Amino acid sequence: MAFNLTRRKFLQTASLAAASVPLSKVVTAEAGVAKSPFTPSGTMADETRVGGVCEMCFWRCQLVGKVRGNRLMKLEGNPKSIDNGQSICARGNAGVQLLYDRDRLKYPMKNVGKRGAPKWKRISWDEALDECAKKLKATETKYGAKGISVFPHGASAKYPMHFLEKTVGTHNVSEASFFQCRGIRDTAFLYTIGTPPGENVDMANAKVIFVLGGHFGENVHVSHVKRYLKGLENGAKLVIVDPRFSASAAKSDEWVPVKPGTDTALMLGMMNYIIQQDKHNKSFIDRYGIGFDEFKDAIAEWSVEKAAKTCDVPAEQIKRVANLLADNAPHVSIHPGRHVSWYGNDFQRQRALACLMGLLGAIGVKGGFVKGKGPKGVGSITWPRGDHHGEALHRMADKYHFAPPGTPTELIRDAAISGKPYPIKSCVIWGQNPLQTIPKPQKTIDMLMQMDFVMCVDVMPTDITMYADILLPEASYLERYDYIKKGTQWDLSGKQQQYISARMPMIMADFERKDQVYITNEIAKRMGYGDKIPVNTLPEMVDKQLAGAGLSIAKLIAEDGIHLQPGKDPYGVPEDLEVFFYNEEIGDYGYPAAPTYIPVEEVPDGYFRLLYGRSPVHTFNRSQNNVWLHHEMPENPVWINDEMADKLGLKDGYRVYCVNSEGVKSRNTTWVKVTPGIRKDSVYMAHGYGSRNPALSVGAGNGIDDQSLITKLAVDPETGCSGMRNNFVKLVKA
Repeated sequence: MAFNLTRRKFLQTASLAAASVPLSKVVTAEAGVAKSPFTPSGTMADETRVGGVCEMCFWRCQLVGKVRGNRLMKLEGNPKSIDNGQSICARGNAGVQLLYDRDRLKYPMKNVGKRGAPKWKRISWDEALDECAKKLKATETKYGAKGISVFPHGASAKYPMHFLEKTVGTHNVSEASFFQCRGIRDTAFLYTIGTPPGENVDMANAKVIFVLGGHFGENVHVSHVKRYLKGLENGAKLVIVDPRFSASAAKSDEWVPVKPGTDTALMLGMMNYIIQQDKHNKSFIDRYGIGFDEFKDAIAEWSVEKAAKTCDVPAEQIKRVANLLADNAPHVSIHPGRHVSWYGNDFQRQRALACLMGLLGAIGVKGGFVKGKGPKGVGSITWPRGDHHGEALHRMADKYHFAPPGTPTELIRDAAISGKPYPIKSCVIWGQNPLQTIPKPQKTIDMLMQMDFVMCVDVMPTDITMYADILLPEASYLERYDYIKKGTQWDLSGKQQQYISARMPMIMADFERKDQVYITNEIAKRMGYGDKIPVNTLPEMVDKQLAGAGLSIAKLIAEDGIHLQPGKDPYGVPEDLEVFFYNEEIGDYGYPAAPTYIPVEEVPDGYFRLLYGRSPVHTFNRSQNNVWLHHEMPENPVWINDEMADKLGLKDGYRVYCVNSEGVKSRNTTWVKVTPGIRKDSVYMAHGYGSRNPALSVGAGNGIDDQSLITKLAVDPETGCSGMRNNFVKLVKA
């Protein structure tokens, strides 16, 4: 378990970024590639195809596909998997419907209308690729590589992102997964315990599970939820800190309905109490702690009473939770979260979580923070670095010194709109929907409207594709090779095993859909970078990546899509561990060196703080057009406290608009969910609804787009990541 991961290495690596027939009867969709001799003959034979890796969300469960003729009929978990096993969620099952969605992009298209109100003309691939290369090259020639911006997302976006970032040389790359999701978490933990945390908490073997804002049971990441539920089965106590009575809170021993934005104050009060009660892990801190005395002094002001008043929770509950954690330490899971871009004070909150781990010694032990020891040897294929020079915008501005890989979104938008410190005139959007991921969507539209060229590559006509000049149809995750998945089993207490798998197509791409290697290589050739191309096809790329581990596509197929090998004991505190309770490097840049509570704006009279989260059957906006999933949850009800609803004359099921404190009204309505299970100062809805693109015949116009109401910008000062829970709304009867 390597904890000596340097900032440089992290930034480099992160920016590259139950069968019904025997599994021996397998084939691939690629003609001529290691077909099983037992494949049934005949065009209507039933086949089980292995090597599927789901991408209905980012968790990427391992799949098998049931194929009849040339049609995928059903998806199931791969029974050989030691990760998700035979289990897949509703979204995973509904991948079949994504594959055959009638609204899927089918052909290269050119916008002959206006951005935002497109008129699409079908064109050939040659014409589309010529146009993309010509426009990108023109921007590069006139403005340099810095004139190009990239908004990528998903496994297929890595290859083109590396081409534009490394070979062409643009620094203007912003992934929503970093700047609107987990980037704050990764850098905060890196500068506290020396490694990004992932979701590496051994909940299955914990005595206490402590979760800050996590919605387990609503996010449904299969192996992760299995760890969580196994821990509860084994008797773990559960503490949920959340303004809302979530699915996790419903299973909790302690639900702490904290005032939004005050989570850091809660943890400072808990940690100070644990220290004052002499319940911290002194031997662990003496061996691995850095700056503990300075940390202790910095948080000494946070009495339980002060924390209780700040957080609007009872002082006795804070003591109970702190004692529960300390009395069961070190076998406690302090969960690091994932989507943690909340209030614009988030780096300090995540630092506090990591310090709480260290205070309890909950690292490297059963039930604690444990990084499973995964397999080695799998290589990476990337583009060569060019001769370009220049700095990322945040380094030019000498700010956001602890930003995750890429460039903070706000700086890209500001530079593009103002032209300072330099113009940004081309935009490549690959698999990301910035209108649904980045606060203040009108600002994103303003950015795009001043571009000379906008290129979008996607599977579906999302909202952002309405602003493309050229729109390219991509093969879905069920129609291509690419992603290498590796790791260990979800329950770390059993016999240790490691696995390696690779994404393989369940079915061949239909219409004129192409994969990322084809699209990127063809643009690269036309831009004059043909001699830099690292691989010619996706299967070649996967085989080269697998070769370092002594594997290949053919070998994986022979092993039912998953290679298993003996693992290693994951437990034990690494010798190189250092826990920076007080980090002087952070302090040298002018930020608090010890975790510090930074207050957020109070809710104005007559308004509620807008909170949002996940739906158990949707992956944000990506699955809104999926007929099967839409049937289960077609809208996102807005939760409101029952006492506040009564004062406003609202009853369960009433339809409402939302209007924010800056006068922005939601485009659509939704229905009210009246409940005592949310604080009086907040309302809540699931994120991703209210699509505006009429090309989505199912998803468009259903539910409220919470992102359209997030118009007040709050940027985390250490990382430049977007805070997205600082907006206030009122509910208006429809």
